[in-house]
Amino acid sequence: MKKLSLSMISCWVAILSYATDYNILDFGASTRDTNQVVTQAINAAIVHCHQQGGGRVVIPAGRFKSGTVILRDNVELHLAQGAYLYASENYEDFPIQPQAAYRSQKDEGGWAALIYAVGAKNIALTGYGVIDGRGKGKRGRVTGVAGDANGRPRNVLFISCRGVRVSGVHLRNAAMWNQHYLDCEDVMVDNIRVYNHCNGNNDGIDIDGCRRFILSNSIIDSDDDGIVLKSTGEAPCEDVVISHCLVSSFANAIKCGTESTGGFRNISISDCVVKPSAHTGERILKSTPSGITAISLEVVDGGIMDGVSISNVLIEGTECPLYIRLGNRARKHVPEAPEPPMGQMRNIQISHITAYGTGNFGSSITGVPEGKIENVYLSDLRFFNRGGLKEGDYRTRDDRQGKRHDTAGNLWKNQYWASHDEVVEDEKGYPQPTVWGNLPCYGLFIRHVREVVVDQVTFRSKGTEPRVPVIAVDVDCLSVDRMQVNDASRTAIQLDGVKTPQIASSLITETLNP
Repeated sequence: MKKLSLSMISCWVAILSYATDYNILDFGASTRDTNQVVTQAINAAIVHCHQQGGGRVVIPAGRFKSGTVILRDNVELHLAQGAYLYASENYEDFPIQPQAAYRSQKDEGGWAALIYAVGAKNIALTGYGVIDGRGKGKRGRVTGVAGDANGRPRNVLFISCRGVRVSGVHLRNAAMWNQHYLDCEDVMVDNIRVYNHCNGNNDGIDIDGCRRFILSNSIIDSDDDGIVLKSTGEAPCEDVVISHCLVSSFANAIKCGTESTGGFRNISISDCVVKPSAHTGERILKSTPSGITAISLEVVDGGIMDGVSISNVLIEGTECPLYIRLGNRARKHVPEAPEPPMGQMRNIQISHITAYGTGNFGSSITGVPEGKIENVYLSDLRFFNRGGLKEGDYRTRDDRQGKRHDTAGNLWKNQYWASHDEVVEDEKGYPQPTVWGNLPCYGLFIRHVREVVVDQVTFRSKGTEPRVPVIAVDVDCLSVDRMQVNDASRTAIQLDGVKTPQIASSLITETLNP
């Protein structure tokens, strides 16, 4: 018997793949009646495909309206070029799904989604069509539940799924988070486009308590946070790779947090660009058109962050290039859970970051007195802020500090804190630099950290800048070398309670309370 050649095998696989396509038109959907809700037809095609052992359910070119579509094992939902899948305007087409076996801080109001799966294996969402959640004006349906748990539908929600592939699709206008991957394993999301600017909590993509997750080659533009790693349940976000993405956000472009119950481990983020949003319409999040932060790492609800590498990121605009925060909000992931203990953050390496045209917040690495961040290494950073502040134009303690985190208010006026003593600990508050506004330093504020290395960095301002570049408070071991600042003849680093400073001799250091 002759052996099959590689070309023969390829042809056989292609024929087999074609033979397992199931077009929704064959199950009752129509391209002629755009008012028809085709939920039943799509789900019927998925069930039939699953029962046949798997294959591909095809949504052809055309416009289709649907409620909740439920993916099943071994099924790929494919949107052909020119296909538009719209969410129905009727909430009755989006029944609230029951709480899954895996519990999350976001399941209080039950779950709702346009494309949904729970416990499924080997599923995919592919093609070059458009998924539009039509979320503008949609409000929560569950009385007494606020924010991102109130029953508004996500565009995509996969819970406890294994073997997930999402590629090519365009995802727009969700009623809240655009995509939510919760407690999933072995996930690849590649070459997608996200535009989410129509409702509150309009995140671009939420990777929540997932293991072995790759996000690459994607464009994400969102009203709220862009690329978000979370841990809203007991599972950690672990072994996650994010690369070659273009991210825009009115809030935080690339973020771990705020929810941190299960923690974060082995996170790699590289070769990304953060730039202002292309959205020119109304901003739902009343913050700033340039974005709040480019990179945020946060542990505030318990959990451990251990092993984060961020490299080769180019940042245009945003008020704050880098924000690292260990706090103690201690929010439970479910009401019956015990209060989480103080979290931990350690082994964080950030290198080759350029940020230009940023605001005057300054970057920060801050723990709390009873919870210090450990082992942070910063190298090859180039941060250029706007400047333009006037000497002595200080803020006062009652000037909005500690109030709403998601509104601009008057935080953008050119005032700053007179000293680090004025910057409240706020360990129970929402972790975001809008709470503090312009720090008393324009480069880097370090407080309650065990070990931190700052090497080969540049902190400079375009306009006038009365603040010192770096302030370090309550640091066990600080090393600073090869740092360039606005004016080498002035104080470059202000120290207070730094036990073992190792500062380059070329830098002028001021020590407070020796």
